[in-house]
Amino acid sequence: MDFVRYAERAAALVNADLDDADALVHLVEDRPHLRNSLGEGDAAVLRRFVKELRPVFEASNDREEQTVVDRLNELLATHPVTPCISGHGEGWHMHVADQDSPVSDVLVAESLMGLSTLVCELGATRLGVCDATPCTHVFVDTSPNRSRRYCSDRCSSRANVAAYRARQREAAGLASTGSTTRDTA
Repeated sequence: MDFVRYAERAAALVNADLDDADALVHLVEDRPHLRNSLGEGDAAVLRRFVKELRPVFEASNDREEQTVVDRLNELLATHPVTPCISGHGEGWHMHVADQDSPVSDVLVAESLMGLSTLVCELGATRLGVCDATPCTHVFVDTSPNRSRRYCSDRCSSRANVAAYRARQREAAGLASTGSTTRDTA
C-alpha cells in the first residue's frame, strides 16, 4: 500500500466536483476495477464524506494538530477500515477494503488510511489549503521542510505574478509620489 498516494487521492477527492458524474469517473479513471464498479450511490456517499474530511485539511493548515488527530480518529470510528490480502497478478499485497466493496467504501478507506499514516509518519501539519486567492483546493505537503503553500504550480505561479505586479504598482506609485515631492520643493 502506498499511503502517500492514498493521502494525495484524499486531497483529490476533496477537490473534486462530485455533483458532476464525470468528475467521479475521472477520479478513478486510472483504476479500471473501480471505474467499472461505480454505483448510483457512490457520489452521494462521497459528497457526505468530503464534508467530514475537509475540516481535517483546514485544521492541519491552521496547525491544530490535536484537532487533526481527533477528527481522523472520529472518521476512522465512523468509517471502519477492513483490510484484506489480495493477489490479482501483483503478488500478495494488502488492500484497505474488500474489492467487492462499493467504490465509495474503497475511496473512504484509502483516504483515511493514507491520511492517518501520513500524520503518524510526517506529522499532523502536512495537509493544507491553497494560499492562492480565490482557490480553496487542499493538498498534501510531502516537501522536506513543510514549505508547500499552493495546491498546484498554476496557483503558485498566479500568486507569484500577482505579488510581482503589486510590487511593481507600489514602486511606480512611490516613484510618481517622489517626483511630485521633488518638483514642489
